[in-house]
Amino acid sequence: MNKIVPISFLFFLLGTVSLFAQAEKETVLVAKDTTKLEEIDPLRPAKAAFYSAILPGLGQAYNKKYWKIPLVYGAIGTSLYFYIDNNKKYNEVRDEYKRRLEGYTPSEKFARLDDSRLVEAQKFYQRNRDLSSLFVVGFYVLNIIDANVDAALMQFNVNERLSLRPEIYPTDVTFKPNVGLTFNYNF
Repeated sequence: MNKIVPISFLFFLLGTVSLFAQAEKETVLVAKDTTKLEEIDPLRPAKAAFYSAILPGLGQAYNKKYWKIPLVYGAIGTSLYFYIDNNKKYNEVRDEYKRRLEGYTPSEKFARLDDSRLVEAQKFYQRNRDLSSLFVVGFYVLNIIDANVDAALMQFNVNERLSLRPEIYPTDVTFKPNVGLTFNYNF
């Protein structure tokens, strides 16, 4: 019991000293430098493109454009669905055509189609399958390009000191109106 009283008194003193020490500090307000520009990372577009190449949508997440991720997966997923569906139907029609060439009777599913219609169906599904595969690859590449361009455009300086506006001014000789653009930068 005797040891507890001096220890508690010591904690009390330390608490009041820190309280007074905090009260004596002066607060200094420092104005933030608004003219200082954010540093440009030249590898940011390459990183975003690399991430999108690894996993579609990851580059958009790196750029903090989360709303684009469902669009990427929707486009690639829809194209992939149509590729798989057309490939399945192409294989079914091709197998039926091969069966008929071997001399088997037509199955119930394709009984109403003759051999020429089966060949046309094969061409139709093969063309749609190949087109769907082009769309899958196209949307995948578009995903990478979008991440790269978005990361590059995020680093451009767009503040209120920078302006671009159209202007109509007269020609010095004929005084006819000319149309032009004026680029202003205020220091």
